[in-house]
Amino acid sequence: MPTSVSMPALGESVTEGTVTQWLKNVGDTVEVDEPLLEVSTDKVDTEIPSPVAGVLTRILVQEDETVDIGAQIAIIGGAGAAPAQAPAEPAAPAEPARDPEPEAAAPADEPAPATAESTPAPAPESPSVDIGTLSSTGPSGTDTGTEGYVTPLVRKLAAEHRVDLSRVRGTGVGGRIRKQDVLKAAEEQKAAAARAAAPAAPSSAPRKRTDDSGLRGRTEKLTRLRKYIADSMVESLRVSATTTQVVEVDVTKIARLRERAAEHGGAPDFFAFFALATVEAMRAHPKLNAFIDADKQEVTYHDVENLGVAVDTERGLLAPVVKDAGKLNLSGLAATVADLSERAHTGLLGPDELGGGTFTIAETGGTGALFGTPIINQPQVAILGTGAVVKRPIVVEDPAVGGEVIAVRSMVYLSLGFDHRLIDGADAGRFLQTVRERLEEGAFEAELGLG
Repeated sequence: MPTSVSMPALGESVTEGTVTQWLKNVGDTVEVDEPLLEVSTDKVDTEIPSPVAGVLTRILVQEDETVDIGAQIAIIGGAGAAPAQAPAEPAAPAEPARDPEPEAAAPADEPAPATAESTPAPAPESPSVDIGTLSSTGPSGTDTGTEGYVTPLVRKLAAEHRVDLSRVRGTGVGGRIRKQDVLKAAEEQKAAAARAAAPAAPSSAPRKRTDDSGLRGRTEKLTRLRKYIADSMVESLRVSATTTQVVEVDVTKIARLRERAAEHGGAPDFFAFFALATVEAMRAHPKLNAFIDADKQEVTYHDVENLGVAVDTERGLLAPVVKDAGKLNLSGLAATVADLSERAHTGLLGPDELGGGTFTIAETGGTGALFGTPIINQPQVAILGTGAVVKRPIVVEDPAVGGEVIAVRSMVYLSLGFDHRLIDGADAGRFLQTVRERLEEGAFEAELGLG
């Protein structure tokens, strides 16, 4: 009995998907959970597996077409439902028999060549369209025939991480190379490169190039994710009365706590402390953890702290969400942020992990910036940017001398972008003051297991 394949739900806020590539052709046999096609949404690119085993009899949505979630995109029939394309393959041997008939007879006497040309099973390893595609887009143009069938999504991931697929051992069905195989190979490759590069660092430093991306002089289309980011940024500025406040925070106590914790097995980075202080402030200041509906003239104050974390990936900016962050302690928050960040880089985030945020925090200091003016992630009403932590001479009160002294302190700027339609400047100031006091107090000994 034919089975209809529909565009699956790809996240709570995703309403449509674009077919970027069919991985199977009409007439191809598919197994349960075997990748059938690639779909792109505003948030993620993903492979859609076949829900049943059978034969792909019809493709209803072509590549680059966008359809709603739930729309019918293909039909899979039973094993005996091969379409009219089945006779087309036997027609291929008829053509060689027409012109090179004498040549065809000669190999027929030799068992090995005859077997190689007449057996359809090794087709993925013979010079076919798939292998041609692999050699043109893969990280290596050699030995592609040993890779077997590789989906375009896996090839793209391999190219991004410069992984030679011919050296990767697939763990999927029939030895198929999966995302996880490429990511594991990339990690091993990175570790090996780090070990090899350590002694060579001084000699390679002077030869540093300003542009190794290969983008100079090129014109290319925006990716779907880049277009989504562009549209979202412009839309945010259009609908929100966005403004920014900045405070300077002394995080010297946290720096010293981290040094102590490092002696006992390690400590979270500064960002985890910023995230925890932010979540606590969200609970104390509901206006900044809210949603404003201008059409209905209503404000909804959330009863949960879902913290979005801006992550700079190779494909563009993503903001995976730490759900119910208010229930996590420092170590739990640090571990969750690290996990989401890693999977954002490797393309393994689920669609639901990119939606539902009620507030976003962005590490603008990750590239050394002191502070920025982050744009609100709609439909939220605020976003916090955390700058680079740097040591500077600061005037401080010293009880020992009974006055002011100049001391070297670890300092950071926090910049709060907020929607002035709902949040007044004083509200923003109080929120920042709460975050600042929590960080400068530095009372995280219990969180770090320090007595």
